[in-house]
Amino acid sequence: MQDKAMTGFANSEEAAVGLTEVVHFPRRGHAEKEWGKYSKGPDWQSHVVVTGNLITGQNPASSEAAAKALLARLGAA
Repeated sequence: MQDKAMTGFANSEEAAVGLTEVVHFPRRGHAEKEWGKYSKGPDWQSHVVVTGNLITGQNPASSEAAAKALLARLGAA
């Protein structure tokens, strides 16, 4: 699956909420190892990545855009 692009909580966002001790691996490093392509937007801003049927959002601010991407993928929007 190393050809997939994705996003998720940024390392800096995890540090800001004190979760670096809970998440035992850097998000970007793990994502690039497992998926191949990680991207992030500005901290706490909406950022969504769509790769085929895989739709990922960086953080809670991405939920609306991720939902719209899902609806568009389903042909409902």
